[in-house]
Amino acid sequence: MRRVAILGGRIGAEHLDGYLALPDRFQVSSICDIDSGLANRLAARAPGARVTGDLASVLADPAIDIVDICLPPALHVSVSLDALRAGKHVICEKPVAGCLVDAERVRDVAEDRGQLWVPVFQYRFGTGVAALQRLKSEGLLGRPMVGTLETHWDRGEDYYRNPWRGTWAGEFAGVVLNHAIHIHDLVMEVFGPVTEVSATLDTRANAVETEDCAAIWMKTDSGGLVTSSVTLGAKGNTSRLRLVFDKLTAESGNSPYAPGAAGWSFMVRSRENRARVERIVHEVDSSHRKNSYAGLFDAVADRLDGIDCALPSPGDGVRSIELASAIYEAARTGCRVTLPIDRDLQVCRNLAPNPPR
Repeated sequence: MRRVAILGGRIGAEHLDGYLALPDRFQVSSICDIDSGLANRLAARAPGARVTGDLASVLADPAIDIVDICLPPALHVSVSLDALRAGKHVICEKPVAGCLVDAERVRDVAEDRGQLWVPVFQYRFGTGVAALQRLKSEGLLGRPMVGTLETHWDRGEDYYRNPWRGTWAGEFAGVVLNHAIHIHDLVMEVFGPVTEVSATLDTRANAVETEDCAAIWMKTDSGGLVTSSVTLGAKGNTSRLRLVFDKLTAESGNSPYAPGAAGWSFMVRSRENRARVERIVHEVDSSHRKNSYAGLFDAVADRLDGIDCALPSPGDGVRSIELASAIYEAARTGCRVTLPIDRDLQVCRNLAPNPPR
C-alpha cells in the first residue's frame, strides 16, 4: 500500500478518483491546497486524509511515498525537484516543465536518485489504446501512413478567470503545451517519435497572451504523417484520433479527456485479418477495466512492485516538451524544424516569444 499526497485540489479531484478506484494499492494520506475549503471537500472522500496548506510539512512526512503534483505549471519544476530530493516518488501533471532545459534537469535528478518522476499522460490508458497496442504487437496494424488529431475544446472567460492562465509567465505557453500535449504524446506512442514539424499558431478565440488555435504538421520516424488541429473556440469539447495504417484504420471516440478509453473502431483492409482483429478487440473489451488516471496509477504501483509495465517515463516527459519547443520554433520562423532540436536555440530555455533578458 503506497501513501500519496495530492498537491492541488482542482485537477487533483480527478486524480483522487483514480486512486479511489485502486483501494488495495493506494491510500491518499494528504491533500495539500491553500484553499482549505477545496482541500476539505476532497479529504471528505478519502478516509484518513489530512488537510494542509503547508507543502514543506508534506515533503518532510516520512509516511508519504508519492507526491502527486496538480499545481499550476509554474510550480511543477521546483516542487518536483524538492520532492525528489526529499526522497519521494513524483507524479507530475502536464506540462512537466516550462522549457526543455528544465525538463532535462528534473529528469537527470530523478534518474540519478533512482526515483520515479512520472509525467501524467492518461490518454495512454484505456480500452481503445489497449486494443490498439495489442493489435500492434500481433502485427495487425502494419506501417503507419497518416494520422489526424483533433483537440477541439471550449475555453472562455470562466477558464481564464485564474490570472495565471493565458499568460506566458503563468502557463509558459498556450494550447500546444497545455492542451494538445496529451494527444501528441499518444500519437508518438503509436507512430513513433516526431522527426520533423511545421506549424501555424494563432490567438483567435480569447483575448489572451498565448495561442489558442493551432494547425500542425508532423512526420514521425516510422514515416507516418500527422496533422493536428487544435482550438479552444469550439462548441463543446471533443478529442479524436484517426490513425491510418497499411493494414487497418483505427478511429477513437470523441471523449475530450479520455480518448484512449472505449468507443474505438478498427476497420480492416484485408478480409483475412478481420476475424483476428475482431477477436482481439473483443478480448480486450471484456478484460480491460482501468482507464485514464486509474490505469496510469495502476501502472505506477506495478512499477514500484517490480512488475514490468508500460509506464510514462522521464524521457517521455522531456520528449513532450521538446516537441512543443520545435512547434513554437517552426511557427515563429516559418521553417520546418527537425528533431532532436538544437539545444542552443532560445526556445529551449524559454518558450515565450520575447523572453526577458
